[in-house]
Amino acid sequence: MTHAPRIDAKPFRRASVIEWPTLFLAIAIYGGWGALTFWHDAIPLVLLVPAAAWIIAWHGSLQHEVIHGHPTNWRALNRALGFVPLSLWIPFSRYRVMHLCHHRDERLTDPLDDPESHYWTAADWERLSPLARGLVEAQTCLAGRLVIGPFWSITRFLWNEGRAILEGDKALAGIWARHLLGCVVVIAWLWSVCGMGPLAYLAIFVYPGTALLLIRSFAEHKAEGVIAKRTAIVEGSPVLGLLFLNNNLHAAHHAHPTLPWYRLPAWYRDNRAALLGDNGGLLYEGYKDVFRRFFVTSHDRPAHPLGRAPDGADGGAPA
Repeated sequence: MTHAPRIDAKPFRRASVIEWPTLFLAIAIYGGWGALTFWHDAIPLVLLVPAAAWIIAWHGSLQHEVIHGHPTNWRALNRALGFVPLSLWIPFSRYRVMHLCHHRDERLTDPLDDPESHYWTAADWERLSPLARGLVEAQTCLAGRLVIGPFWSITRFLWNEGRAILEGDKALAGIWARHLLGCVVVIAWLWSVCGMGPLAYLAIFVYPGTALLLIRSFAEHKAEGVIAKRTAIVEGSPVLGLLFLNNNLHAAHHAHPTLPWYRLPAWYRDNRAALLGDNGGLLYEGYKDVFRRFFVTSHDRPAHPLGRAPDGADGGAPA
């Protein structure tokens, strides 16, 4: 009798106190951001916008690495690398907490328990206005997610954060106070040193960069009863794979979340058969495949098909 291959997720042990590829990456990102903002007037807009979007999305990928304990043994240094609010709209501390909640795999895609879910409960869906439903449904295809998604994600997040602060969440208010101080420094650099206004920065850097990140998150999860079948894999993406720091191999990341980005492809190759066996073959052949399938076609319906994500008690938890 043959047995299905099992995932080998031995605990990651850092070979040295510093992961130099990630530290060099951080230097490149912050240096690139500084150069693009400082010389923005000298760069044609047709080149500036994609470069600016890349650097903001890359910074988001770096923050994701920091959340998972990289690149050093010093937590304070790691968090300092992730804190700088280049995207302006989301405090690093909030992103960290929400993303770690997202890694409770038994609650993946749940509209209430997964902070990164795009699904709705049936009751919440019914309460939406026709306009809001239309905006949400438009984002079930990739074209809508890219155009509307940044505006929807940013404004909805800020609305919920502001409401929680007004209702008396003092811890959240403290997080936002520190974040806004960081934003003041970023805006001071943009305005006083670079001669770039905040609105221009939002239009050239933040909105396109957020849209670029939404390409990664668009099809990486799907509502299923079995836990392991909720997480996809996108292979064959050397360019966007670098931008997303190999998080396109998303089932591999969820199976071994502490593995650094530059070691993930090799680990994925060694465990590919087991991962695809567990996730039911939820695989895309590059982001061209994702665009081909879902650019104008819905990836899934907004209301969670099972109401809430089941806990996977049927044996669907990843090995």
